[in-house]
Amino acid sequence: IAGMGELHLEIYVERLKREFGANVDVGAPQVNYRETIRTEAKFDYTHKKQTGGSGQFGQVVGVLRPLADEDKDKEDQVFKFHNEIKGGSIPTEFIGACEKGFGDVMDKGPLAAFPVINCEVFLQDGKSHDVDSSDMAFRIASRQAMRQAINKADPVLMEPIMKVEVTTPDEFQGSVIGDLSSRRGQIQGSETDPGGEVIINAFVPLSEMFGYSNDLRSMSQGKASYTMEFAKYMDCPSNIQSDVMKERAEKLANDD
Repeated sequence: IAGMGELHLEIYVERLKREFGANVDVGAPQVNYRETIRTEAKFDYTHKKQTGGSGQFGQVVGVLRPLADEDKDKEDQVFKFHNEIKGGSIPTEFIGACEKGFGDVMDKGPLAAFPVINCEVFLQDGKSHDVDSSDMAFRIASRQAMRQAINKADPVLMEPIMKVEVTTPDEFQGSVIGDLSSRRGQIQGSETDPGGEVIINAFVPLSEMFGYSNDLRSMSQGKASYTMEFAKYMDCPSNIQSDVMKERAEKLANDD
């Protein structure tokens, strides 16, 4: 199951128990990280295989680039594909297979097998063979080209950042702000509402928000409340990226 935070997950679990009588065994929440690239990388890959009878042949040439900044905050933006083939160097009937091959690699990035987002692929040239070229040959060529390009394009892990709004009596404002800062939060500002309570706005990594309901209740004597919604993905600090990659590798190994 997936949700916006711990509260959403708890509600889903309770519904499974109550409405379906399910015996639910719940593990620790997992953060949906993403991967992206910081620089562009050119690719030129040829898939060639010769066996008895017809073989396989497909060459793809192009460049992988990070998306423009104005497009990067779109949560569902995986990648954009641009067909810049001219002169029929790759026949039109194989272009769809190339796009699928590039897309295959976006599901699992090279760092920790999380989806790759915020990049665009420009297919610029290539070669085909009258007999040996096929959808499968060009899909394989595109897949391998993309794997090589991502690794050359300075891949980085991205973490979900949440927009957090805390409403608290003024006497607990310092404690709340200090706690949010300790969670790698970026305080955006605060204001006092008509009832005299302070509203604090911050951007905080989702990974730092587990257990926040109980912590906020403790530091405010149960008088503060908060809301949280997804804001954007941002690059992970290098130490966080290393920890996540290690944990992810262990999890994938255990799953196998």
